[in-house]
Amino acid sequence: MARPGALELTADPTALAPERLLVFEVRGSIQEFAKAVNEIAGLDFIDEEELEGDEGDKAPVAYLLVPDAQAMEQILSSWKRWSAGRLDASKPWAKVFDLLRDLRTWGPDDRLSEEEQTFLEEEIEGRPDNDLILLEVELVFSDKPERAISYEAAVSDSILTYGGRIAHRAYVEDIAYHALLVSLPAVAVRSIVERSPESILGLNAVWHIRPQSLAPSIDIADPVTEPLRPGPVPEKPPILALLDGVPIARHPLLADRLEVLDLFELEPDTPVANRVHGTAMASLIVHGDRNRLEAPLPRRILALPVMGWDGRDEGLPKDRLIIDVMYRALYALHGPESIAPSVLIVNMSLGNRKRPFHGQMSPWGRLLDRLAWRFGVLFLVSAGNATDAFTVPAFAGSMEFEGADGTARARGVLSALNDKIAERRLISPAETLNGLTVGAANVDAVPAHERRTVGINVEPYPEHRMSNPSSRVGPGFARSIKPDFLMPGSREHLRIRASGGNMSVAPAGVARAFGLKVAAPPVDGNEATERYTNGTSAATALGSRTCHRIHDALEDAYGESFTALPRHRRAVLLKALMVHPARWPESSALLIRETLGPSDPKQHVRQKDNVRRFLGYGVLDPDDAVACAADRATFWAVGMLPSEQSAVVEIPIPTCIGGQARPHGLWATLAWFTPVQPGRRSYRSVRLNLLDPDHLATLAMKPAPAQPDHNQVRRGTVLSRRWEGNRAPAVTENMTVRLVVQRELDQGTPIDDPVPYGLAVTLSMPGVNEVYNQVRQRLTPRQRIR
Repeated sequence: MARPGALELTADPTALAPERLLVFEVRGSIQEFAKAVNEIAGLDFIDEEELEGDEGDKAPVAYLLVPDAQAMEQILSSWKRWSAGRLDASKPWAKVFDLLRDLRTWGPDDRLSEEEQTFLEEEIEGRPDNDLILLEVELVFSDKPERAISYEAAVSDSILTYGGRIAHRAYVEDIAYHALLVSLPAVAVRSIVERSPESILGLNAVWHIRPQSLAPSIDIADPVTEPLRPGPVPEKPPILALLDGVPIARHPLLADRLEVLDLFELEPDTPVANRVHGTAMASLIVHGDRNRLEAPLPRRILALPVMGWDGRDEGLPKDRLIIDVMYRALYALHGPESIAPSVLIVNMSLGNRKRPFHGQMSPWGRLLDRLAWRFGVLFLVSAGNATDAFTVPAFAGSMEFEGADGTARARGVLSALNDKIAERRLISPAETLNGLTVGAANVDAVPAHERRTVGINVEPYPEHRMSNPSSRVGPGFARSIKPDFLMPGSREHLRIRASGGNMSVAPAGVARAFGLKVAAPPVDGNEATERYTNGTSAATALGSRTCHRIHDALEDAYGESFTALPRHRRAVLLKALMVHPARWPESSALLIRETLGPSDPKQHVRQKDNVRRFLGYGVLDPDDAVACAADRATFWAVGMLPSEQSAVVEIPIPTCIGGQARPHGLWATLAWFTPVQPGRRSYRSVRLNLLDPDHLATLAMKPAPAQPDHNQVRRGTVLSRRWEGNRAPAVTENMTVRLVVQRELDQGTPIDDPVPYGLAVTLSMPGVNEVYNQVRQRLTPRQRIR
């Protein structure tokens, strides 16, 4: 048998040698499986959360790297004997085998997922045999140049043999990524779909085959050509970069508010009439939803186009691998020869709709995680949209659906979406751990007189603030909370596609009656054009705008005390302050619990699992994220935490809340950047924790029920906790509460580097207007209050 300590188990097999890789398909409890492997192999085992699957997915899969061919043969031989009933149940591996559906070596079945197989089937359907299809072929990664060259040569030779060509290549050692963009005849792609061992699927140098990355599109509708009155032109350097489509830089709403860096020379070939996505996102970041008539941002933003026009569609470049495009773009912003050292926030209202997340980190997600840690940049990423039709079994037909009261209709739609949950998962790179993922809430600022023009479409959640039906849902990697929060994405309606015994509906797109108002390409020669848009791309742009506004508020309040902080600390502080105000709407959380269950109140963890799938940490009000109030005080702290160390933050408690039996609360949000280790025992290397504050009983507080379960919030790189009460606190003069930020034992290979963290804390007693002033008087110059 393999010697103890020589085995390595992981949930993410990236960068591991496939010839020494065993694939475990687990049935039953992943915790039992983890314990059984740990007992026989003597492993300092990975947390089971890193391996844990999700309801609606296939069986959880784990990967075991064995030391050599002999160990591989021994384990496989034991598995065969077990399967044939000839292995003694007392043998060490028997307990592990009893928890498996299957055990096999890495091979062709792992190189093409069933979902990607379906995408390719759709791509080649009806195409002539000699039509060329673009595929992304990810190779087995090696950091040894001669081996990497041999892998690439083997695959390239096979591609040429099939009559194909190599369109592009990328090798990114930072994230253990080596890939080719290849053009193959449809007949060769058909053999891949059929899983023929004679196809390139049978090559040992191939790690994975996927359709070419495809960015989501957005809808714009109902042109408006009212006169526009742009505000004064800002002069400060940009702190926010928009990686998106080519914008209309001379649009009246955007003129002198954008710095455009056309790194990939996409602007000349993109007609102004087709500059839809980038223009809309830039407008939302600079001005917000134009229905609200907010003040524009006080700085220019930097637009770096990564999508252009190919003659038919606005999308990602057809001749390049998206990972290479993003890598080059981000290194241009922040690498050794940085052209935008002031940029701290990066908006990414795009993703790969051909790559839904199902357990393993995508190369794009790994890239964002790696560069967030390296450069100290906060990425805001859209969760993605699912616009396909779905059936609503709760209603017999359209008349019953339209006539139902708001709660009954909401229950039916929610239950139908939950039945299709595995098909509506996040798209790459929304699973990023270091970045923030934004979903779309059914919120907009359409005036009441415009709302009445809604027509034949039906509002699914008329009485609840919820994620839109098209907004993709979590969880993220290792069941972390994703999306992190929801931003306004328009009050999406549903259009009935089929009625009768199997009624189906689909998101209705966008219209003046439910949309966000944005700058748009010209209509009939009128440059001053606006239209309406929606979805998670728009929500992410509004999230980035809010993040910028938080930065502006901190800069105004603290000046150099804030701006002189190292960029990593400013970035994680913004990350914490973005999630901090997010809340589960009480009625929406109750609707999800009652509709999706489980009905047993003892199953509250699973109930909260269902809530955070759809709501994340909650809906974020952009104004609340920036505003001050007399009856609350928000503190912030930043720092660097060495290995296995902790930091103490003391919160002064104002005497004005003492003796008052009224609702009050304390809530805290901790955020950090973790280094990542693709292919190692734990992808997320560093985990921080926020301990319960002292004096909770004295303050008459306890953990709030309307928040994610404590175990759920420890799976990503954001942790938000709330404590509240109604009884009178017992407050003494100069009383403080201690919050402890603790760095736990590093997962996998120990990390020597200190980890940047940001902490936001709010103390509130609604209606007691002395809270802010009393706390302010207690602060020393080194403490912060917003």
